[in-house]
Amino acid sequence: MTSKINIPNIISFYRLVSFPFILVFALLGYENLFVVLLVINLITDILDGLIARILKQQTEFGARLDSIADIGTYILAIMGVFVFKWDDFAPHMLSFGTFLFLFLFSNLLSFLKFGRFPSLHLYSWKIGGYIQGAFFFVLFVFGFNIYFYYFMVLWGILSFIEHITIQLMLRKMRSNQKGLYWVIKNKN
Repeated sequence: MTSKINIPNIISFYRLVSFPFILVFALLGYENLFVVLLVINLITDILDGLIARILKQQTEFGARLDSIADIGTYILAIMGVFVFKWDDFAPHMLSFGTFLFLFLFSNLLSFLKFGRFPSLHLYSWKIGGYIQGAFFFVLFVFGFNIYFYYFMVLWGILSFIEHITIQLMLRKMRSNQKGLYWVIKNKN
């Protein structure tokens, strides 16, 4: 049995512990400090999964911990949008609202159906996380890019739809699924 105390889980735990501090910095309007710590969270989000695969320390506990930390990072990035970048996003609230609704619905559906947050880690979700992380990095460091924004939102919406579809198909939450194709293939 793999220990719950390992490098990837410590990194994910850092993201959980840092959440309230980064949130306070956002609410107090400390944009530079918020951005530095958010970027650290985005980088550690990439590192925890990469290290888990390299060291073969992937566990159900780690997948759940990472997913909860991911939700926290999403909340922080979205909070940053509303606090620091509202003027850039206001003209795009229909698309951003759809993106946010599907994100929230995919998490709420899992919580209601399975009694826990999702930890599917679909390929589309992982790629979407990289795209969204890169978008938020560019947004907070360089500024709003309309083309990157719509690419990020479209990918996210499609990924959330796949995520929701798989949750509706599954009888119990299973971590580390590849995608809809593989879920359907394994059902047959």
